[in-house]
Amino acid sequence: MALTAEQCDILLGILETHSVRNFTLEALSNELHKKFDSSNFFQVGTCIVMLLQNNLLPESEQRLAAVTLLHELYRGEPIANTPFANVFIHLLNPPEQQSSVGAPKLEYPGQLPRISSSERNFIIQLLSDKPKDALLKKTAVQIVNSDAPTQVNADFSNIQLILAEKQSELPQTCKIGIPVILSLPEKSTNCYTSDSPKDDVIVKKLATSDNAAINKVYKPEFVTLAPPLLNCQDELVWLNPTTPKEHTVAYDTTMCVPDMAGYEARQLMNKAYKSALSIQQQQQLLGELEDDPKLVYHIGLTPLKLPDLVENNPLIAIEVLLKLMQSKQITEYFSVLVNMEMSLHSMEVVNRLTTTVDLPTEFVHLYISNCINTCETIKDRYMQNRLVRLVCVFLQSLIRNKIINVQELFIEVQAFCIEFSRIREAAALFRLLKQLESGELGLVSSPTISSKS
Repeated sequence: MALTAEQCDILLGILETHSVRNFTLEALSNELHKKFDSSNFFQVGTCIVMLLQNNLLPESEQRLAAVTLLHELYRGEPIANTPFANVFIHLLNPPEQQSSVGAPKLEYPGQLPRISSSERNFIIQLLSDKPKDALLKKTAVQIVNSDAPTQVNADFSNIQLILAEKQSELPQTCKIGIPVILSLPEKSTNCYTSDSPKDDVIVKKLATSDNAAINKVYKPEFVTLAPPLLNCQDELVWLNPTTPKEHTVAYDTTMCVPDMAGYEARQLMNKAYKSALSIQQQQQLLGELEDDPKLVYHIGLTPLKLPDLVENNPLIAIEVLLKLMQSKQITEYFSVLVNMEMSLHSMEVVNRLTTTVDLPTEFVHLYISNCINTCETIKDRYMQNRLVRLVCVFLQSLIRNKIINVQELFIEVQAFCIEFSRIREAAALFRLLKQLESGELGLVSSPTISSKS
């Protein structure tokens, strides 16, 4: 959608020579934001770019003000995210500078004006991250007429990289169009007459009509030949079979037959998350899992549901985890089990797993640390004593069965025993640690451990 005639008059009024020479760039920017809504910023920016490309801003201070307004349209946003970032990159690095030394300057449709050293330094400061309050307090005339400082170089390769990535996502046909507007000839050619239209009239005709030229580009039409029709001979013979004896109907007899075993297993699992199953229901579920080992992947168990299953049906949780040992998600189940709230059932599940399969050492150590931390932070004295007894019995089982190397946790477990030395089980665990440290106690591996070695 293009600008209206009234909006075009407002924009040209802001960029007219009198305004640009007498008002600061900050005042011009504020006037632009006051006169236009954010919904019109893209149309305003497109019109400004058209004015720059077609030499419709004859004075250098007008061009500098136009570039500033183009930047201030999207003030506060990263320049790479604005729709006119390419304009600033082309002004600072025009294609003619990228050509070989001695080659003639390039002329192409939609060419942006060449800028002076002072204008280039101003644009670099405009794009930098430094505060711009003092910079915009000047008028465009002051900046153009100021002595050009030492050449300022800035690296905008990151912006160019972002723009290149965005353009790479566009189809090739979007990159080959050229503007449909041809630039006016230079005034030195004396081709203007008294009947020639003024610049503002030209701008209105280009930018305000329903079929505005600034929104158009010329693209070559790609015409491809229609592919030849396929000469089908026998691909569709099945539509009209002429020899019934050679074509028999293949019917899947298992189609639409409900999988009652899988259905009942899923129903029982849904109950197992919420409450304890009866012995008969447990036997039924475990029997179906034993008959079909792959059924464990289709009963709806996820890592997030594991804590509920452990608390309500620890025996089911143990068997399911054992069958999921080869699953790619088993580490996620272990992670959830380690970080869930410590309880008798969770310790029962972990203890059973450690005596049945080889669990990762870091998993077992992390669970022990979690248990110790829970005992130390709980406020209820009765629950604390109860959990400490459970943890001590659990640790003695792990140590006697050589599930863990107690030397790796010796300091942490010893401090735990000393802290809760008032509890009989903690004192017993402490004595066990001292006997191991002195070598007085010789532990024999459990049958499960020895069978795996």
